[in-house]
Amino acid sequence: MINSNESNGLKELIDKLKEARCLSKEEWTWLIAGRTPELSEYLFALAREERHQYYRHDVYVRGLIEFTNYCRNDCLYCGIRKSNQNASRYRLTEEEILSCCRMGYELGFRTFVLQGGEDAYFTDDKIAHLVHCIKDLYPDCAVTLSLGERSYESYKRFFDAGADRYLLRHETYNSAHYAKLHPASLSAAKRQQCLWNLKEIGYQVGTGFMVGSPYQTPENLAEDMLFIHELNPHMVGIGPFIPHHDTPFADKASGTLELTLFMLGLIRLMLPKVLLPATTALGTIHPNGREQGILAGANVVMPNLSPTAVRKDYSLYDNKICTGDEAAECRNCLERRMESIGYQVVTARGDSLNV
Repeated sequence: MINSNESNGLKELIDKLKEARCLSKEEWTWLIAGRTPELSEYLFALAREERHQYYRHDVYVRGLIEFTNYCRNDCLYCGIRKSNQNASRYRLTEEEILSCCRMGYELGFRTFVLQGGEDAYFTDDKIAHLVHCIKDLYPDCAVTLSLGERSYESYKRFFDAGADRYLLRHETYNSAHYAKLHPASLSAAKRQQCLWNLKEIGYQVGTGFMVGSPYQTPENLAEDMLFIHELNPHMVGIGPFIPHHDTPFADKASGTLELTLFMLGLIRLMLPKVLLPATTALGTIHPNGREQGILAGANVVMPNLSPTAVRKDYSLYDNKICTGDEAAECRNCLERRMESIGYQVVTARGDSLNV
């Protein structure tokens, strides 16, 4: 239990964050470690004010197309890691991907997110051609890529083909913590450099981290916040760590809804104009997780446009929701859920105001 003086001190830190837009590592750590339900409610009220000032009560939808679950990497937390021999692998054809876009466009989506494992089959030529086709067919839409780590030249080529945005979670800023979650072939420094490269090229850039990942400390989260403040991205995607039964972290505890919501509120106060999703993982750990995410300051949801036949196979973590729903079901369900808490799903590209 924290005493009243400490509680007042933490509340003052939230006020300071609202004014200064950043804190020191020590202040971030104290605030995150000392959070209480009362402090969270105070934070969320301020976060909603900021969100409403710039984005009103609008919720942007992104059409997520998970087009391959092959991956060359062996991240210890991920269900589609290379070493998982039980994964049922698939790749969508270009025709299947374009069919997802066509269906999504008819449902009102104006952003398509192409997400996949780091799959060598999808060469730069294939990705650039695919992006060009989508932009040619739907010039009023944004194309977001989430393909992991690529070279500067690859990123530039996709951008020149018409890609607008790129999502690449840094996962955790701290290099020692990063090494506990990933094989030795991957490094925090390289991943962070990819983000700087993407910004330099001109993408609208999204980063983010897992909340409650194994071995994570409040100090790690403080470093994540400092990195995000420095990077100043257009989007920040965070979600709770959820274990997958076919990974080395199968027996690790999940991240909590409570801490994830608190971090969402902090990010909204730090970067009031940023795009901030209420993720599928939030909805997985709590039936109303996405609604609570919106009420904590988020303003984006990402329903799935992938063919229902493969959705269950894009299994990054256990018990993922909406794997059996048709795209229209997902869209309509989210619309009703957002309306139930006083928000409205809008059909717009929804570009970030954090420029």
